[in-house]
Amino acid sequence: MKFAPDFYLNGTFEIAEALLGAFLCSHINNELTGGRIVEVEVYLGVTDKASHAYGGRRTERTAVMYRRGGIAYIYLIYGIYSLLNVVTGAEETPHAILIRALEPVTGIGIMMRRRKSETILNLTSGPGKLCEALGLTREQNGSDLTGNTVWIEAPEQPVKQEMILRAPRVGIDYAEEFIHKPWRFFIKDNPFVSKIP
Repeated sequence: MKFAPDFYLNGTFEIAEALLGAFLCSHINNELTGGRIVEVEVYLGVTDKASHAYGGRRTERTAVMYRRGGIAYIYLIYGIYSLLNVVTGAEETPHAILIRALEPVTGIGIMMRRRKSETILNLTSGPGKLCEALGLTREQNGSDLTGNTVWIEAPEQPVKQEMILRAPRVGIDYAEEFIHKPWRFFIKDNPFVSKIP
């Protein structure tokens, strides 16, 4: 069952933990793919030096972050890799959660073809990899996460608290004192987590 729209209006850290174990799915070009979310990172808008919205920055790219929670914020890094973020919170509160890694479940053959990979462990163990595997691009930026193109389904059982680990975020060397914030959440001992501290 998909998360209800109001789920995305909860606190961003609460949502981040609840997303672990949930199923991220895409239906692109009539192909269904999906996996279990095993790693996420929190970005806290205008106060977070690692956030695209730090200091209230609002550009054509970041405008979607200022919308009501429950939509996809997909952007390119290095002009090559798409990254998927879940926009959270009320309108004008540009918080987001980066989906960093999935455990592939549905449409694994499709994912392998898209990624040109024969190694399951390498399919979705990183934010760029999982977008490529799911067929997600900037075309899906702003998509409703309760819709039928890209969506998230609640897990049958929440991940137990003792199985949720925290660590600093990855690749934010520019973020000064925010480099060390333990705002990355991942499932303990899961082989699809992108980076073990």
